Parts: sequence; C-alpha cells; structure tokens
Amino acid sequence: MFAHVSGYGWPGYAAARRLGGMEAFQGVVTTGIYCLPPCPGRPLSENVVPFASAAGAEAAGFRACHRCRPYRGDQRPSNASELVCHAVDLIASGVLDSSNEADLAARLAVSERHLRRMFREQVGATPDQLARSRRAHFARRLLDDTDLSVTDIAFAAGFGSLRQFNRVMVATFRATPQELRTRRRRADRLVADGGIALRVPLPEPVQLDRRLSELARTAIRGIEHVTVEHYRRTVSMDGAPGVIDISADASGHPLLVAHLPRLEGLLHLVAQVQWLLGGGTWDPHEADVRIMVMDNVGAAAAPGVLAEIVERHGAPINGLGRFGLTHLFPTAIALAGADLNT
Repeated sequence: MFAHVSGYGWPGYAAARRLGGMEAFQGVVTTGIYCLPPCPGRPLSENVVPFASAAGAEAAGFRACHRCRPYRGDQRPSNASELVCHAVDLIASGVLDSSNEADLAARLAVSERHLRRMFREQVGATPDQLARSRRAHFARRLLDDTDLSVTDIAFAAGFGSLRQFNRVMVATFRATPQELRTRRRRADRLVADGGIALRVPLPEPVQLDRRLSELARTAIRGIEHVTVEHYRRTVSMDGAPGVIDISADASGHPLLVAHLPRLEGLLHLVAQVQWLLGGGTWDPHEADVRIMVMDNVGAAAAPGVLAEIVERHGAPINGLGRFGLTHLFPTAIALAGADLNT
C-alpha cells in the first residue's frame, strides 16, 4: 500500500524533503501512520517520510497517529508560497463549500492546472483534498471535546450528509465517527454552560494576555467586550446573532466558548478566531471599515466613531447588556451610502 511512498514516487516527496527539516508531519512507512513530531512513538529515521501537511500525508495513504494525534494541531502547510497560503486562507473561509477548484483558481488569477500543481508540490494534496482533511480533523476534535451528536458534528464540520461524513472519516481515520468517540480521552471533554467549548489550534504560540491587551485598545463598543482574561464579541451566522468568548484554558492555550443559533459554519467561525488571535481582524469587511474610519479620523478616535456607526447601522440584539454587547457589526448593505466619518 505504501510502496509508492517508500519508493519515493509520490510527487510531493521531493518538495517535502526540500523543506530541510521544517516538515510539520512525518509518515512512518512501516506502520502506515503519520505523526506530529515529537511523537512518543519515536520511529526510526530511515522509516520516516516528511510531509508539509496532514492532508498530504493522508493523500499518500497514511492515517493519523493515535498517540500524538496530529489532527488536534493547526492544519496549515509549512513553508508554502504566498499564492498557496492565500488559497489555504480562502479554503479556510469556506470558498470550496459552494464552489470548485476552478472557481478558486479564478479568484487567484491562475489556471486550475497550475493551482493543483502548486498544491501537489507544496502541500502534497489538491485543494479539494485539503478542504476534506480540514473538515475531517475539525469533526474529530468535536468528537473528542464535545458531547454533540454525530449528526450535529457532521453539519458543524461542513459535510453535506451523514453518508459523506461517515465515508470521509473512515477514509481518514480508519474508523467510524461512533468508534472514534469511544476512543476519546477523559481529559479531552470540555463542558461549557449553555455553549460549545472548543480548543483553538494555532500555527504558532500566542501570548493570549498580550493579544487581549491589543484587542482591548481597538475594541468597538456594542460588538466587543475585552477584559484581562476574556474577549467577547457578537457574531453573525447568516444574519442570526451569536456570541463567542475567548479565554485561556488551564494550560494557557486559547479556549473558545461559542453560543450560536446554529452549528452550520462552525468550522469557518473557528478559522476566523484563529485569524483574529494571530493578529488579524474578524473578517475582511470589518477590516475594510476599520481602516477607512481610521484613515479618516485617526487611530485614537476610530473606536468611538466605529461604536456610533455600529449603534446606528448594526442590527440590535437583546440579552447581553451586562457585557455591553448590543449589536451585530453592520453589513456591507447596511453601510452602503453611510457617512463613516461620524
């Protein structure tokens, strides 16, 4: 089964080897599993093949290690080009949920053939395979961390049907969702009062207290509330309001508690949280409005002006007054023709 890998015929092998020790994942040709170094299994170096991504290892026929559990980490490929990184960001935002690789290539102004070639060389998998791997890994984390039903998890992770969900999980992990849930570790389960609690994997460690301080300086009254320990904000799920709460777990890693009107789209909401914690803004629309206001009135006055814009043009929500959360951020349609200076 793994002869094409151990014989170095896999097209992504050479690209992975060129990473010069920067590979994020390692496939073990004698067992057919892939790991996230350092794995306690400690395979012999001559039996190890490097991969730039979990999706690449899976495309080559490997399954995730049960000891180091690589599916619990961030899934961005290591050392990829700017074009591929942009494509990965678009995939994380859900572009391939309702379109195909040709549409993704068109958005990047390259041919579909060129995009697939770059992905095979730098990721080890096609864009579709990467998107499928992301959905499967997110679903596996939900099976570990939450008590959501298998049906709810399937749709929260972006699968179109239970049949598709079961097929992909078996192909990725060699076990059904029900079997995977029985294997979860006792310490994995997270419990939140009225919300869904999730660990947020990040490509690089983040000093959460410092990031919270940064977010506090730019917080917009009405949609964001920041303390030394928590970041709370309103979110929109297809126009319906929800709330997220980001804090640190016992080990200091980011913990997300989401109170949502529906689970569809949860996968992409977590991607937005990852982007926010990594130094970005919530989404491109909000980023554009923030920049426009800041350019017009200056950084110091921007949060106050943005709060007024939110109060005038954002959809109001009820029941969160104790946190100062009163509105959703205005949509592009709501702001069409609006004066963003005052």
